[in-house]
Amino acid sequence: MPFLFKKMTGGGVCPEPVRPAAALLSGLGTMLAIGFAAGLSEMLDAVLMMAPFGASCFLAFALPESPLAQPRNIVFGHLISSLVGLSVLAVLGPDWPAMALAIGLAVSAMMWTGTGHAPAGADPAVIFVLQPGPAFLLTPVLSGALLIVVVALIFNNLRPGKKYPVYW
Repeated sequence: MPFLFKKMTGGGVCPEPVRPAAALLSGLGTMLAIGFAAGLSEMLDAVLMMAPFGASCFLAFALPESPLAQPRNIVFGHLISSLVGLSVLAVLGPDWPAMALAIGLAVSAMMWTGTGHAPAGADPAVIFVLQPGPAFLLTPVLSGALLIVVVALIFNNLRPGKKYPVYW
């Protein structure tokens, strides 16, 4: 057991906080993406928002170089994870073991397909709480994820020294 405790001590160097201007720009990009999604939701009377999108925005605007922040990861990570969640819910029902299985399978599916996106790991939990129908894949999942990517493409490429995406 001591070997396990030794592994948990860390040992790396804690990163320095980013400059205030960079932090404010990341927050501004997030605000624009969430604002567009929430505003369009109200205007179109359609749900384009879900809680994991806030975390997706953190990656897309604060860490746009991260593999987890790339467009394919944001869009397909959310789609795959939500599809797994909807499928497990439909087959096994809304009990907690099924939700745990759905989240585990969603993580595995994203890793297997090369579309890992940490915020999408929460999608099956959202699905088990809301118990939506298949249309949930289009709104809010696909439409919201695409909206975040479009705002990130425009906003991040207007920022000096940023290039987004790193890959498709």
